[in-house]
Amino acid sequence: MKDNNEQPLKEVINDLLKEYNLEDKLNRSKVIDSWEKVMGLSVAHRTTDIFVGKKTLYVKLNSAPLREELLYHKDKIIQSLNEEVGAEVINDIVFS
Repeated sequence: MKDNNEQPLKEVINDLLKEYNLEDKLNRSKVIDSWEKVMGLSVAHRTTDIFVGKKTLYVKLNSAPLREELLYHKDKIIQSLNEEVGAEVINDIVFS
């Protein structure tokens, strides 16, 4: 009898990402890619730079009033981005 070693491709890819410690990098990229979808076009157009480091999302904006407004909704933004990615990738946001 032949041993069945079949797995769904998604499972194999996830195993490889974990094995080579790439899962975190992929999730950080997903957070950045999700920014426009979660925040909308008007916020995305006022975002000049965005990156993730040490579970913190750094967002540079070209609008001071928008920066202040987003500070009030920081917890909701974190929750929405993590939900969009499907993992807890960030736990803080720094707006500048």
